Amino acid sequence: MYPTISFFLKETFGIDFPLPIQTFGFFVALAFGAAAFILSKELTRKQALGIFKPTERKITVGAPAKPSDYLVNLVGGFILGYKLLFIISNYSLFAENPQEVLLSGLGSIWGGLLGAAGLVYWKYREIKAAQLPKPKIEILTMNAADHIGNIILLGVVGGLLGAKVFHNLENPAEFMADPIGALLSFSGLTFYGGLIVAAVLIIRYGIKNGLAPLALCDAAAPALMLSYGIGRIGCQVSGDGDWGVVNTAPKPGWMSALPDWMWSYTFPHNVNNEGVPIPGCEGRWCHELPEPVFPTSFYETLMAIVLFAILWSIRKRITTPGLLFSIYLIFNGTERFLIESIRVNSLYHIGSLAITQAQIISTLLIIAGIVGVAYTRKKAAQSHGKAG
Repeated sequence: MYPTISFFLKETFGIDFPLPIQTFGFFVALAFGAAAFILSKELTRKQALGIFKPTERKITVGAPAKPSDYLVNLVGGFILGYKLLFIISNYSLFAENPQEVLLSGLGSIWGGLLGAAGLVYWKYREIKAAQLPKPKIEILTMNAADHIGNIILLGVVGGLLGAKVFHNLENPAEFMADPIGALLSFSGLTFYGGLIVAAVLIIRYGIKNGLAPLALCDAAAPALMLSYGIGRIGCQVSGDGDWGVVNTAPKPGWMSALPDWMWSYTFPHNVNNEGVPIPGCEGRWCHELPEPVFPTSFYETLMAIVLFAILWSIRKRITTPGLLFSIYLIFNGTERFLIESIRVNSLYHIGSLAITQAQIISTLLIIAGIVGVAYTRKKAAQSHGKAG
């Protein structure tokens, strides 16, 4: 396992240079980047087909500065400078545990003041250079793909917030033991929580900005599946606890040519430091699981990439709004429901039935997907009937 990029470089190439990049975070960033690329291509394609229309927005150009123009730069510049100067002065501490530094009160007042002054002055020069003797109104045309930045930002904020909240709902004992740590740490994220909260925010944004919700969901479906698979690579490589139940069974003959870790793995040097000490190991990440388990994150990566390929290959043949997203819901729910049978998770007991939070949500997603397929096909049939 490689908890950080620095750990990977040292173990693989012998390069010992501290970098403040956690492996899981690195792959999450890659996942959002891939999602942005795929979604941008789909929004552009759908606009070319006339499904999305360009929108217009009136903006005022050349107006003098207002106090509110400087407020964001003042606050943002102070926070940036407050942290940045401290990080430069204490780089080794930051590289060892970046989230502890970023989410703490550690910082430099002088750095904050310099940062605030610098960004306020930069904003002043920017507004002054664009100022006109008489402000004018211009029409700004927004193409569908121009919304990518805002959509991804909502996905990041809503995804992290929802993932954290749902994880703590699923693990109340962990939250009660350390509420602040449970809320602020980058570990302990529940995918479905992030998906639900991010979806609500993005759909609301689409409605406000003239992006038809069902068409937007269809455009996002392949991107969501691909980004999920890439994110699971981060779980597997860092060993963040998203692994399966104990698996001591012999590796099947049909897997004989594959590495042993694809069947069962102890996740040595996992980022959570779970398990037993590794003999002779020195340093921060020196634990491995006492018994091998199913590498479920790896399995999910494989399934997600295959499902992405299917969604990507059929997207142009599906013209009914909402149908592709309904298929995505069925794919996503089925994949997750199946993997939960060999994955470690908290169980909810409903009568004699023991089920995980993810299985409950995945069941609801499958049902929603089936209903969506039936509804969209019925609407399409009605439309064809009227056209005939």
